Amino acid sequence: MGLRDKASKIDFASLTSGAGFSPDTKQPKTAPGAMMAFANDARSDLLKENEELRQVAARVAGLEAELGEVVEDLRAWDGAKATRQLDPATIAPSRYANRHASSFDGEDFDRLKREIQEAGGNVQPIKVRPVGAKQADGVLYEIVFGHRRHEACRQLGIPVLAVVDNLDDRSLFVEMERENRERQDLSPWEQGMMYARALDLGLFASNRQLASTLGIDHSNVGKSLALARLPDAVVSAFRSPLEIQLRWAPLLNRALETDEPGVLARAQGLATRSPRALAKEVLHELLSSQADVQVQARPYALQVAGKKAATLTFDADGRASIRIHLPLTEAKRRKLQELLQAFMAEL
Repeated sequence: MGLRDKASKIDFASLTSGAGFSPDTKQPKTAPGAMMAFANDARSDLLKENEELRQVAARVAGLEAELGEVVEDLRAWDGAKATRQLDPATIAPSRYANRHASSFDGEDFDRLKREIQEAGGNVQPIKVRPVGAKQADGVLYEIVFGHRRHEACRQLGIPVLAVVDNLDDRSLFVEMERENRERQDLSPWEQGMMYARALDLGLFASNRQLASTLGIDHSNVGKSLALARLPDAVVSAFRSPLEIQLRWAPLLNRALETDEPGVLARAQGLATRSPRALAKEVLHELLSSQADVQVQARPYALQVAGKKAATLTFDADGRASIRIHLPLTEAKRRKLQELLQAFMAEL
């Protein structure tokens, strides 16, 4: 729009009407009149300034209300940590890593990898911490938890969704242990290795302090550590250390105390056997010299007229359980009780 057009739109009438200036307005001829006119003009300017200030105050109040809403929204995110997509090659396990290589094999891990592939990535983020300066191998982060998800993304060649947090060693260890308990439990041997590493590196002064910090049973910590301290030859006798059960720890340690050369010799033989024996069979052979321990790898099926009538099983400590699948009359129950009583008297 040109200057002529703009000028044509000016409403001169409004400028010269009302309380404002008018060319017909008579100018005061006396000094008091002039002073009165000046006072009126000053008052008009003051009223105008007050009105402008009121408008500014109203706008400020509106902005404060909007800002308050923003602050409330931000408070809802207080303490939240953003996730980001990271290259798995820049992430490595920490020295407290608790997953054995066997954890990345098998049907469970393959199922996890398929789920991540179908979802286009890990929906549940892992957690990492910065390692400081970039390492020679390109590593920028250490895993706090999420080793299996990280490995799945690495094998698939896709970025891994991760939360980055600054944690000291003890905080890393505690978060890793608790997250594993809530998700995919570690095997007893992995758990024991994790506890042993934490104690050896001085994170905790004792087994009891470790158990108290993690909120777990002290006796289970001891059994897990007993598995972790087993000789390598004994661990290698099993197809995978993940197969070793927690309740086997006292049995194996008792056998090592009474016949260590024999246990180690049998373990070496089992490690070279092909095909490898089942875990319970390995345990049975390792304990074969223990006269007071009987380990039955499979339950006995007791049959009557060609049909299974009862099942007899033994646990790793040699304790027996019998389950009779047929209903018993009161008389037969009493007879069974008498037979068991007589049998127990001979022990």
